[in-house]
Amino acid sequence: MSADAVVIGCGVIGLSTAIRLRESGLDARIVTAELPANTTSAVAAAIWYPYKAYPQEDVLRWGARTFEVFEGLAANHGTGVRMREGVELGRERAGEPWWAGAVSGVRRCAEDELPAGYRDGHAFVVPVVEMPVYLRYLVDRFTAAGGEIEERVVGRPDELAGEARVLVNCAGLGAKGLLGDDSLRPIRGQVVRVRNPGLDRFSLDEDDPEGVTYVVPRSEDCILGGTADEGAWHTEPDAVAAAGILRRCTALEPRLAGAEVLEHRVGLRPGRPEVRLEREADAVLPRVHNYGHGGSGVTLSWGCAEEALRLVREALGP
Repeated sequence: MSADAVVIGCGVIGLSTAIRLRESGLDARIVTAELPANTTSAVAAAIWYPYKAYPQEDVLRWGARTFEVFEGLAANHGTGVRMREGVELGRERAGEPWWAGAVSGVRRCAEDELPAGYRDGHAFVVPVVEMPVYLRYLVDRFTAAGGEIEERVVGRPDELAGEARVLVNCAGLGAKGLLGDDSLRPIRGQVVRVRNPGLDRFSLDEDDPEGVTYVVPRSEDCILGGTADEGAWHTEPDAVAAAGILRRCTALEPRLAGAEVLEHRVGLRPGRPEVRLEREADAVLPRVHNYGHGGSGVTLSWGCAEEALRLVREALGP
């Protein structure tokens, strides 16, 4: 018997979408080439922060809804979600962040809050998501709702004809090969994971001339970044890039000096001119697409999942 929907992909977008489908009463399962621990989502620093995702109007709407869901999840420590204060820093005076409408309490930093070399900054409280914990939580929630995850490579969407009434494509960068979507490009992100020396506040500098720089503390470690190399496919950590990340992050937060390095990782963000979130009805198997979130998969996950649910219901009909 075919399911109502098969979701391709098991990163944060695929899992969130599959959960919304099952918890709304639909029979949905996941088929994935990579289990959650091996996806780009597992590498993410995972702070709520819209980054390299478009168009802005939709990103703001999806992000605001996701923020609301994360606020609720933060009340349960088992989710890995925690509300943390942090700062976005700038070397020149700037206006309020364009995404501030989704976050209450954004304020300009006082001068004594700014590290040396910075002339401006905004402080705010947003969800920070510890991805190893959160991905386990999502899998447990999906399976508790009766969902099943099958590890399997799908070469063509129509391979799933007969297995589901609707295909939900959450394949991220994998949609390039699955659909031949040439607008997709990797945005390579390298991070360094270090032991947390006692930090509880994140710091972001998106405009550092040497590369995007961020320090994101978690319960036992910190994720230090990063890179945003568009069009780069290689996933082996680069020693020179790692040294640069450590240098920039330590300059931003001196308490990181001498912190124990635990791991080097690379993830390929699914970059696209616009997030593709739409229904395609003229295929052999009706499809709903939900991919191309750039560096904002976590930030947009629940808002996009709820819109995908609406589109799946439209595709299924009365």
